[in-house]
Amino acid sequence: MSTVMIVDDSKTSRYMLRSILVQNGYEVIAEAENGQEGFDKYCELNPDFVTLDITMPVMDGLETLVKIKEYDEEAKVIMVTASGQKKKMLDAIKLGAADFVTKPYETSQIISIIESIL
Repeated sequence: MSTVMIVDDSKTSRYMLRSILVQNGYEVIAEAENGQEGFDKYCELNPDFVTLDITMPVMDGLETLVKIKEYDEEAKVIMVTASGQKKKMLDAIKLGAADFVTKPYETSQIISIIESIL
């Protein structure tokens, strides 16, 4: 069973993602509400992949992505963001994100992306 960490400042978004992932056989080993907490937990737990929101307090998703990739260049990170942030999504791909998904998302879209990166 693949392990995942969800990093998002929205409790509702974390809950929705957790439900989708658990129902599809993934083990959510951690959640974080900001980028710094997400980076610290990544270093501690080394999940198989991460879902990472872009817009967060303390440290945003792009900064967090850079730190995670510096720590582990093989890290698999899926960026999650609201629609209308196309430039940030392109920046995330350039910085090493495996893929991205835009809110609101479909379960099939998320699972398809996860399967393609694992």
